[in-house]
Amino acid sequence: MSEPTTQLLRGTLHVLILRVLSEGEAHGYEVATHLAERTERVFDLEDGALYQALHRMEARGWLVSEWGHADNGRRARFYRLTEEGHRRLELETASWLRYSRAVARVLLPPGEAPEPAGA
Repeated sequence: MSEPTTQLLRGTLHVLILRVLSEGEAHGYEVATHLAERTERVFDLEDGALYQALHRMEARGWLVSEWGHADNGRRARFYRLTEEGHRRLELETASWLRYSRAVARVLLPPGEAPEPAGA
């Protein structure tokens, strides 16, 4: 039997990128590496999806970017959150946590589902 495919639900990639960048500016490869490591490679992003998301988020005013040099000396575009990006991260995090708790309440046996935040 093959392993199920893990696909990011619509909008998830944005909140994950925002969370990574809330820890400081990073270039795309760093963002992808961080997400892959932190999710134990469940989310191993393709470059195209990552950079399309970064460009969308920059167009929406959630990120700004500037050229710099990565540790390996290569030129890279570094992204960081704007104030609007920080606000969006708070809103999206609350929404996704609420959503994931609701899904867990259906999928897990009674008594094993996570308690609501603040409970």
